[in-house]
Amino acid sequence: MTSEAASGRPRAVRWAVRIGLLVLAALFVIAVVRTMHDLNLGSIVAALGRLRWWEIAALIAALVVRQLLSAVPLTIYIPGVSLGRAVVTDLTALTTAAFASAPGKIAARVAIFSSGGTPTGPALAGSVLNTLTMFVARFGVPLFGFLLVAITGAYRPLQLVDLVSLVFAAALVVGMLMVASARPTAVRLGGWAGRLAQRFRARVDPTRWAESFGRFQQDMAGDLPRRLPRAAGVLAVMLLSELALLLLAFRFVGVAPSDASTLAIATIFFFAYPLTMFPLQGAGVVDVAILLSLFGTGGGSAVDAATAGLLIWRALTVVGPYALAGVAVGIWRAVTRGRRRTSR
Repeated sequence: MTSEAASGRPRAVRWAVRIGLLVLAALFVIAVVRTMHDLNLGSIVAALGRLRWWEIAALIAALVVRQLLSAVPLTIYIPGVSLGRAVVTDLTALTTAAFASAPGKIAARVAIFSSGGTPTGPALAGSVLNTLTMFVARFGVPLFGFLLVAITGAYRPLQLVDLVSLVFAAALVVGMLMVASARPTAVRLGGWAGRLAQRFRARVDPTRWAESFGRFQQDMAGDLPRRLPRAAGVLAVMLLSELALLLLAFRFVGVAPSDASTLAIATIFFFAYPLTMFPLQGAGVVDVAILLSLFGTGGGSAVDAATAGLLIWRALTVVGPYALAGVAVGIWRAVTRGRRRTSR
């Protein structure tokens, strides 16, 4: 067996696992919602068939905007990185480290940036800050939900999970600013982490860990109080673009404003979004939370159309970035080859 075939088999298995999990998530949504609603699978299929070509184009355009905004914080945190490079790196890392932990995705981004000439220190610091800022946006987004509830005057029982989410986001911001503002704090944290790691692996040197944390703090600290709000603001707009994608999917398959108003969808989306912390961006969990919050035990035929809309939204947000990654990498390679020929 050739090395190419050997490497191709695990890649094919990973893709099969992704598709299989997405299908299972869709079946989970339908199964759970059917326990409370009389879902008509034929109506769901008919709603999916209503999509016209320009509506599909609009959905893809909204997805492209979402992915562009997702990459902007990398240009804020890493000096000299262009938006094109950031987009390619963000999408490629997403594909390379699919279903990996956050450290795995950070490592993939650092490797890609380093291969392009960006020093490892700034690339690592910027990638970590980008990931932490995404966590801040993800867990802080219920604040938008509370604002909409206050504006509309709608009643909503206070949920403990919403408060925990906001507290976690605030703690992340405070922690980032504390580490960035004080090198001694980072050194002490590194020494403490090194001593803890030494209990499990005797060869660990706490002093070297402390020095590494200090160097990382230097790369991370540059003007963070100004950069963090900018990056968080961009990611907030990104979340709004994802909400727009969900709204378009709903409206295109026949969920009318009389069935579910834009404000109601937005409010529920903001409160449900922290659940994207689960695998596959919370596929299944988030969808059920949105459907049941929107329609409760009623909703009639709108539940069928809303289920179709959620399936479209989920397919785009989970599978779409992988397709965009292939396009982005192809364009980047073509541009790079063109530059090399010109420089000869």
